Amino acid sequence: MSLPVITSEDVRRDLIARREIALLDLREEDPFAKAHPLFASQLPLSRLEVEILDRVPRQDVKIVLYDDGEGLVAPAGERLAGLGYTNVHALDGGLAGWKAAGYELFQDVNSYSKAFGELVEARRHTPSLPAQEVQARIDAKADQVILDSRRFEEYAVMSIPGGISTPGAELVLRARELAPDPTTTIIVNCAGRTRSLIGAQSLVNAGLPNPVFALRNGTIGWTLAQQSLEHGQSRKFPDVREQTLEEARNRARDVAYRAGVRRLDAQGLTDLAQDTHRTLYRFDVRTPEEFAAGHLPGFRSAPGGQLVQETDVFAPVRGGRIVLADDLGPRADMTASWLAQLGWEVYVLDGFDGAVESGAWAPRLPVLPTVETLSPRDLVQALADEAVVVVDLAPSSRHRKGHVPGAWFAIRAQLPEALAALPKDKAIVLTSPDGALAALAASELEELTDRPVRVLAGGTDAWIAAGRAVEPGLTHAANAPTDVYKRPYEGTDNAAEAMQAYLDWEFGLVDQLARDATHGFYVI
Repeated sequence: MSLPVITSEDVRRDLIARREIALLDLREEDPFAKAHPLFASQLPLSRLEVEILDRVPRQDVKIVLYDDGEGLVAPAGERLAGLGYTNVHALDGGLAGWKAAGYELFQDVNSYSKAFGELVEARRHTPSLPAQEVQARIDAKADQVILDSRRFEEYAVMSIPGGISTPGAELVLRARELAPDPTTTIIVNCAGRTRSLIGAQSLVNAGLPNPVFALRNGTIGWTLAQQSLEHGQSRKFPDVREQTLEEARNRARDVAYRAGVRRLDAQGLTDLAQDTHRTLYRFDVRTPEEFAAGHLPGFRSAPGGQLVQETDVFAPVRGGRIVLADDLGPRADMTASWLAQLGWEVYVLDGFDGAVESGAWAPRLPVLPTVETLSPRDLVQALADEAVVVVDLAPSSRHRKGHVPGAWFAIRAQLPEALAALPKDKAIVLTSPDGALAALAASELEELTDRPVRVLAGGTDAWIAAGRAVEPGLTHAANAPTDVYKRPYEGTDNAAEAMQAYLDWEFGLVDQLARDATHGFYVI
């Protein structure tokens, strides 16, 4: 289909004026990480239908699609029209057009949150300590606590010796429990810089009496200093007592007030939700475990530290509204304070009134097409008869953790190339984690081949639930795994050159923000 074309200049004017706009990069994550506009959100054509309803909830918001000449825009426009989106545009010239207009291109992922973290350090001179000094303090058994502000899963992979998992939004709430003596030094770390800086500055902004420092350059700096990390640790923050909770509430609310955060009650939320001309995001910033135990209807689980780090992922519609919920209070207030400084119209919901739902967050999905399926038991027999080849459309990171034995990894948007790499003359069984993506892709694959195409009923999750074995690794790749960008700050096998290059890139972000001149960030 033919989409109306919009120029890079018009997109930039919308961003500066804070008019609602979703600038969506349809490529896979690895090419996206090499170059994109500051406020672009990566939403690949491969996963468009299974992510768009939550990430872009208003169907008449202005959406601008682009690629880098891969031919992804037209099919994306057709799919969005089928889902009811009515205000979809193509970026004139795509990524090359943005560059030709003389505008900045940013690298990596979560770029604008990371650039903001660098701006905070530049303007507030967030205190930090180098890895060597922190190691010396550990060796000397200094009076200090090391708080790891990443997700618990990241912390468990690798951590600073003695570090305690305290994800970013929990810091102001939990720090005084972990360091009740005001003379105890608090050191905040992450894998790189952003969550260390924002975490440490959160404690400074909240007025904690303790000496507070970020670990300079996080676990990257630690590794480059050739110091040892711990692996597989499970230390977590403690429960909070009423006295420290009240103190944290007062401190966090004061920070939110200084940042211009607004507050509303249940009726105020209802009023916002009835405004159909504005995008409204509702996020529960508590831990995933708390969310699963009970949450407000319509709210998505978005632990506060990650929401600040990955705002482009959770909320692609720049200029929309955000409402945060937290039954204790400080996590929403601190998260909101940062989102406000990032330029968002953000509210904190007072109270958890009304009915609550339980269970983990699940994405909203469109109506899935009717497809021919194969049960896990029947697939076992078909594999034994060597009658089928299984094609797994899961993210490559998920595929590596475990897939149907012998399955080939493929990227949905690259099915023609994948088909050429598959073993010939066998029926194809598509799978994905819950089967939704496989069901959406089945008709596309049928148009490319005369082979029978089936979908594993319930996806790989159903295979596992049936007690069937999975195989780790990426031994059969029909497409290169460009769906995932290898982050230089995650995992334990990164080259020193890549880690140093990443730090050098972060150091240059403040200057790049100034050249870009669209951000509208402020720092309290």
